[in-house]
Amino acid sequence: MKLLKIVLKVVAVLFVLLFVGGWLFSRTLHPTYNGELKLKSLSDKVTVYFDDVGVPHINAQNQKDAYTALGYVHAQDRLWQMELIRRIAAGRLAEVFGKDLVRTDKFFSGLGIEEAAEKTISKLDKNSKSYRLAEAYLNGINQFIEEGATPLEFYLVGLEKEKYSIKDVYNVFGYMAFSFAIAHKTDPLLTEIKEKLGEEYINELLESDFKNLTLIKNQKNAEVEAEFSTAINTLIDKLPLPLFIGSNSWVVAPEKTKNGKVLFANDPHIAFSQPSVWYQNHIKTPNYEMYGFNLALTPFPLLGHNRNYAYGLTMFENDDVDFYYEQNNPNNPMEYKTPNGYKKYKLIDKTIKIKGEPDTTYQVKVSKHGPVMNGLIDFMKDERPIAMQWIFTKLENQLLDVSYEMSHALSLSDFKNGAKKLHAPGLNIMYGDAKDNIAWFASGKLYKYRDSLQTKLILDGASGKDEILEYLDFEENPQAINPDWKYVYSANNQPDSIAGKLYPGYYLPEDRAKRIVDLLEAKSDFTKEDFAEMINDVTSPVAPEISRNLLKNVNKNELTASEKKAMHVLRNWDGNYNKNEIAPVIYNRLWYEFVKNTFKDEMGAAFEQFVNTPFEEKTVANQVKKEKSVWWDDVSTLEKETKRDIVTKSFQKTIAFLQKQLGENIDDWTWERVATVEYEHPIGKAGGLLREFFNVGPFTTNGGDQVINNQIYKIDSTGYYKIHAGPSTRRIVDFSDVENSITVIPTGQSGNVFSEHYKDQAEKYNKGEFVKMKLNQSDIEKSENKLVFLPKK
Repeated sequence: MKLLKIVLKVVAVLFVLLFVGGWLFSRTLHPTYNGELKLKSLSDKVTVYFDDVGVPHINAQNQKDAYTALGYVHAQDRLWQMELIRRIAAGRLAEVFGKDLVRTDKFFSGLGIEEAAEKTISKLDKNSKSYRLAEAYLNGINQFIEEGATPLEFYLVGLEKEKYSIKDVYNVFGYMAFSFAIAHKTDPLLTEIKEKLGEEYINELLESDFKNLTLIKNQKNAEVEAEFSTAINTLIDKLPLPLFIGSNSWVVAPEKTKNGKVLFANDPHIAFSQPSVWYQNHIKTPNYEMYGFNLALTPFPLLGHNRNYAYGLTMFENDDVDFYYEQNNPNNPMEYKTPNGYKKYKLIDKTIKIKGEPDTTYQVKVSKHGPVMNGLIDFMKDERPIAMQWIFTKLENQLLDVSYEMSHALSLSDFKNGAKKLHAPGLNIMYGDAKDNIAWFASGKLYKYRDSLQTKLILDGASGKDEILEYLDFEENPQAINPDWKYVYSANNQPDSIAGKLYPGYYLPEDRAKRIVDLLEAKSDFTKEDFAEMINDVTSPVAPEISRNLLKNVNKNELTASEKKAMHVLRNWDGNYNKNEIAPVIYNRLWYEFVKNTFKDEMGAAFEQFVNTPFEEKTVANQVKKEKSVWWDDVSTLEKETKRDIVTKSFQKTIAFLQKQLGENIDDWTWERVATVEYEHPIGKAGGLLREFFNVGPFTTNGGDQVINNQIYKIDSTGYYKIHAGPSTRRIVDFSDVENSITVIPTGQSGNVFSEHYKDQAEKYNKGEFVKMKLNQSDIEKSENKLVFLPKK
């Protein structure tokens, strides 16, 4: 007994020592928000005030010093995020996470992003302001790597820190550009449907591109003159960092505001993650000021504002990726056919390092169109070589100058000159200023093919007939400057015609666009508070219409009492996605059953490439209106089904499923029981204690798919909707009171789990609340945390 007591005491002492040691070690990992630090290459003192949500307000005598400090503070909050994002395009995730990421590495490294980056960097003007400031930013990051604390994640995965270079910045640009491209999924799917099912099936699907459209209108007026200071899914699902998905933005002219000044709103939709996507920062020097939102490893903000102007973005969704069937030389598979004879493929050898495993090597064939994707994308089982032509890697990359010039513009004309340099990814760039200008530019390099060509199918690479005929001048791009209707907006929807036709793309359905236009048209005295309510709006104008189109085709003669009640709930739904609503639960399950019963029998395995895509959403909105369709018949049965058969079967299966899932009482089928959101850290995905430590949430939340407060989820057989994407920030700038402009991000400013700002905005975000974007210097200097950087001799 005495021995047992001694052993227990020893164990207790060891436990205390372990706990204290762990606590002391963790203290060394906290970000430094107070005190003094010395940095090399500073010419003067830099003072950084961290406000009450951890945003650094950087006060410097010149921009070079300011960007050096930005690099340091960005790295101390987000080094782990920086490390992962630079590895994606380079195909270096398997070094961190092991063999499960080899296929993902192989895909991304085969896209040609690194080769394009090297080509771009070789041509950069090393004396340009954008380059010198980017190097200052990288210098700050690298000094943190040398002298700052190593983030916990590096210890957990056994990873050594490495310094960063301008190539890493361009790899991030490449990953961002890929995030916007949807053709990888849609084009092979549609080609397969055409080849296996025929013209009648494919034509019905493709017609949805030109139905149910809310168009963004074009108009260019004068500036107010004033100057101022699947398989793809499987690969993507494994990514430890988010993809860009959608977005909302609207800017209202003074004539439609209560206070007579421009109001600006923007909320880019990006896959959720922890840490959050954007890093907020405020730089102020004697001749420059910008409150910006930066991606990891990007020196200049893609979203920003100051007292003079505000800008933001949504995804254009234009078609900038095309696939080509190449035709190999039957006598030499290393050659492919062109109109001028056979040409040799360029061969690129690639090596992927794998944690705990030997390296693996592979070879990429590259035609004049781009890399041959067979073997890089698993669902491309076709024996014919399929090459990917991507405008991002095909044309000159000026993204560093684009982001620099947009964040350093002195007028709307300056800003437009920066926006016009963007070649890819296609972005709707939104603008408003203190001089009463508002503008929207659909930026990206647009081009023409022959009129009869269907670019959403795989093209003929050998004949020369399916090549780009010409590139359009930027003035032909969709855009609006100070339009007569006094607002500009974008919700990733189809822009109005240019050169007499609608520009092809992978535009999202009209739901959010229609709601935005309805709300903007309804009044002419908008306030910041109105915009705050609008940006959190959860009503779909389209979902109730789809519901009613379906319900009128249900055979009502054989319905049970529960089915009749469910029908009544859905028929009277106004499209609201609040937590306590019942109708969204019924609607989403009915959507699943209807899509499965309509399309899966013909599509087979390709069905998984169709569901949970914008193309599916547009197709369903069109399909529910059709009485006659080749898709109604279930080809797996002997009978010939009608629309009524399919819809009735879908409705009855919906109610039976929900009764089993949520109980017999329909009043209990509330949205909050099936829809939740959790912001996952790459290490937290492992589950258990790591999930509890690193992840943020789960939360219930208002919102649904394709409402303004866009909470994006997959609709599948489970009946639960795990929200995986949504507004990456909500941001409102009011030029009648610019110092009290507001924002919020999903979790927190810091990616350091030991920081008080790791998740301090999460509850506010999910309640639809905001925090202030501080510009007032006296307000900023009241901050409790002040870090001073001094020149290091």
